[in-house]
Amino acid sequence: MEIKEKEFLALMSTHKGILHKVGRMYMDTAEDQEDLHQEIIIQLWKSYGNFKGESEFSSWMYRVAVNTAITYFKKEKRRSDTFAYEIVKEPVSEPYDTKKEEQLALFYKAVQQLTAVEKAIILYFMEGLSHKEIGSQLGITEVNARVKLNRTKEKLQDIIKKSGYES
Repeated sequence: MEIKEKEFLALMSTHKGILHKVGRMYMDTAEDQEDLHQEIIIQLWKSYGNFKGESEFSSWMYRVAVNTAITYFKKEKRRSDTFAYEIVKEPVSEPYDTKKEEQLALFYKAVQQLTAVEKAIILYFMEGLSHKEIGSQLGITEVNARVKLNRTKEKLQDIIKKSGYES
């Protein structure tokens, strides 16, 4: 195995959580998430030669993963406009918490009703990116990122409220 491959595999191992987060944001079944993971890995490997190290690998990986997910999501959406919602267990290293798991499942179910760009915005927000960084990742202004984030958070809250969840 050549050095480039070893570096790539080590980076993928270090940042595999990104795959899980993006997969869960964009796909609602374990099988679809796994398919998306594979597609993202392929795109990352194809693009790895272009990674110059001017940003953190994780930032670059997020950009490739989200762009791949958006493209993949659009293809899947065209194939079928119906989703079979099922609860997929989040990999956890902490004690199992039924209430927390129910909240996570509800959150991810609500996220499935967002557009691809809204999902990206929420994902970046959850990762702690600033409005400026979100804008940079999506190719929009900082102000536009702030507005879109606020609207998306409101939309998510409305979806959750309409689902009958009471905190």
